[in-house]
Amino acid sequence: MALSPLSTLLGAARADGYAVGYFEAWDTYSFEAVAEAAEAEQSPVVLGFGGMMMDPAWLDRFGIEPLGAYARAVARRLDVPAALILNEVREPEHGRRGVSAGFNVVMLDTSELPFEQRVERTRELVAFAHPEGVEVQAELGQLPDFGGEDAGSATDPHEARAFVAATGVDFLAVSVGNVHLCTEGAAKIKWERLRAIRQQVDVPLVIHGGSGLSPDTVAALIREGITLFHVGTVMKRRYLEAARATVGNLANQVNYQALVGSRKPTDLLMPGKAAVIESVRSLMRLYGSSGKAV
Repeated sequence: MALSPLSTLLGAARADGYAVGYFEAWDTYSFEAVAEAAEAEQSPVVLGFGGMMMDPAWLDRFGIEPLGAYARAVARRLDVPAALILNEVREPEHGRRGVSAGFNVVMLDTSELPFEQRVERTRELVAFAHPEGVEVQAELGQLPDFGGEDAGSATDPHEARAFVAATGVDFLAVSVGNVHLCTEGAAKIKWERLRAIRQQVDVPLVIHGGSGLSPDTVAALIREGITLFHVGTVMKRRYLEAARATVGNLANQVNYQALVGSRKPTDLLMPGKAAVIESVRSLMRLYGSSGKAV
């Protein structure tokens, strides 16, 4: 199936009262796990890779174009609607290369820059991406990292309005109490701030840090109009737990060809993939997107 515009997926979600997940992959096993979960649940999905969590030198040399080609090839084989994002790259050039590599959504991380530079860099990426039919997500405010010393900064509603108007961005990720790298359901959402941003901004709002949200919080966010959650950390946690258990149970004498890269049940990474599939399927059911692939 051809890639679907993210705006189309989120418009359908808003009309029907559910949300879509972006489940961030880091390799082919995890990417295919997300794709297979979406087909099993018959759910629309946002596929993709995250630049922030990858080594910049590797991403620059071996990452963007190969990942884009691979991801589009997989997406074409799916029977559910899917968008494809290159998420949170730090370099403007990487965002532009993501557009050229076939991602239909790109996001530039400008969280460490002052407001004026954030506007300028995002506006430049929008100007490059939109003529190619590629949508752009941006973040305003800065999420804290779970357990880190930086408290982050909440999104200012009036700055959000000015930012969207000045850049033409299609989607806005907000900082309203959500937390990066958290898997314990500990995030405390600032509801009044979220509502104030919603009143000022007419593009879809996005919640990053989806691993750190309780089911009740997710349901409340969907009622408030949130249609896209970004998730990554909990997937890696489940993957590592399964892989660690598999390695710990290996016999002294092993078949290396069967264990490494075979994609057979004997492959030591397949239990990790299976754990990601189940984690993603559970979140799709929580978001209400299961059965919405039309």
